[in-house]
Amino acid sequence: MRYSTLEEREQFYRQEFNPQQVAEWFTPEQGKVKFAVVIGRHTKIYPEKYRADASTTIIIDEYQEVDDVRQQILEFVPEAAYYDRNVYDQNDRKVGQEMAFDLDPENITCPVHGSLEDKMKRGQGLSFCELELELVRQEAALLYERLEGDFSEVRVVYSGRGFHLHVFDHEAYIWNERERLEFAKKIRVEGFHIDEWVTSGEMRLIRLPYSLNGLVSRIVLPLTKKELESFDAIHDERCLPRFLEKSAIF
Repeated sequence: MRYSTLEEREQFYRQEFNPQQVAEWFTPEQGKVKFAVVIGRHTKIYPEKYRADASTTIIIDEYQEVDDVRQQILEFVPEAAYYDRNVYDQNDRKVGQEMAFDLDPENITCPVHGSLEDKMKRGQGLSFCELELELVRQEAALLYERLEGDFSEVRVVYSGRGFHLHVFDHEAYIWNERERLEFAKKIRVEGFHIDEWVTSGEMRLIRLPYSLNGLVSRIVLPLTKKELESFDAIHDERCLPRFLEKSAIF
């Protein structure tokens, strides 16, 4: 896993990114979705003309079809692409939000590398090993089963680093921030290492399925519950962009 170059990002969005798959991800309840990109906040890799905006979150909300969004992504060739989980009315007022849960491998206490606090002290806060990746996969599978006890439509996505679980039930969309935070705290008490900031709704952007996570050169991949049970993020070809295949050959 490594940073993607600008050329590799462009190749992916020009040759592999499928706008139709992205369009099929969303439900009618979400209406017209707002997208977003970050060009080079973490990687420090960006087109020179966007140096001043490299760390800025750029919102993409003027488009007709998802293919128009792809063209704008190609303009920025970003390290990351997201979508806004908020649901807006015709006057651009928030009327709901898709519920999501974020599980990252660095939050796992590793028997080899220790806790997140230990890794932060060593300057390795965002790093993770294969064992942590496997442990967070197991936790995602358990959380999936836990959420099925409360909701009927749960989806899981490999984010390129960890896992996102999305809830598409209508009643979840209309929960307020207090209700979301209380549920997030309940899940935390049960032992899951979720990011409460994401579930409560304060962090409304989430990584766009089928996009490229340029920090690790992996495709953001939706999975079925069964696929999650044996998913191998290191070797599964479905999350490997073509440019990695070429680099392996040469």
